[in-house]
Amino acid sequence: MNSIAQRLESVREHITHAEKQAGRPPGSVQLLAVSKTRPAEDLRAALGAGQTRFGESYLQDARPKITALADAPIEWHFIGPIQSNKTREIAEHFAWVHSVERLKIARRLSEQRPPELPPLNVCLQINTSGEASKAGASPAEALTLARSIAELPRLRLRGLMTLPAPAGDFEQQRVPFRQLRQLFDQLNAEGLALDTLSMGMTDDLEAAIAEGSTIVRIGTAVFGARAPNKGRGTKDE
Repeated sequence: MNSIAQRLESVREHITHAEKQAGRPPGSVQLLAVSKTRPAEDLRAALGAGQTRFGESYLQDARPKITALADAPIEWHFIGPIQSNKTREIAEHFAWVHSVERLKIARRLSEQRPPELPPLNVCLQINTSGEASKAGASPAEALTLARSIAELPRLRLRGLMTLPAPAGDFEQQRVPFRQLRQLFDQLNAEGLALDTLSMGMTDDLEAAIAEGSTIVRIGTAVFGARAPNKGRGTKDE
């Protein structure tokens, strides 16, 4: 079985190839290693291979890792659903939150972000599929919500995130990512200074990069197959 370092090298090569195929410059896409449910020693192995950005979906799973790896130069990203009673710890321990979909949650994150820390980077999660079971704000409410979030003092609205339903082929995969990129362009045309598109996972990163992704969220291809989901959260990246 490949080591985590070998898998990381393979994923990075994959991203570089996808950038080239899309006519984008090398390094235009960041790799976020999705480490939810993975033990701290796996993250240590990834750190040894130069990976410093890690994504977590479950606060109860992330807490012990954040403590165990407090000595490491990690940039922690929260990518899972956010309950109101979890916002304080997320605001205190994470540098990024990709899954903001309600103004109430954004306000709590802003109010609870410690003043000694830089503003919390956030992405507005958009439901590009329109499925009732999918998390995220609707595209129709994105502008109003984004403007309100952008005014919050302890947050920095960076961009948009989506988690589309699986699609059968490359062109089908591109559709929701194109929708998100078009919305991103529309919001910027309205005066919002967004620079981040968080989209693309192990199975569809090429399509996401072709449509302008700046952060791909990769778990399986970095850490290998994992145990079934614990509780609610995003699908396996």
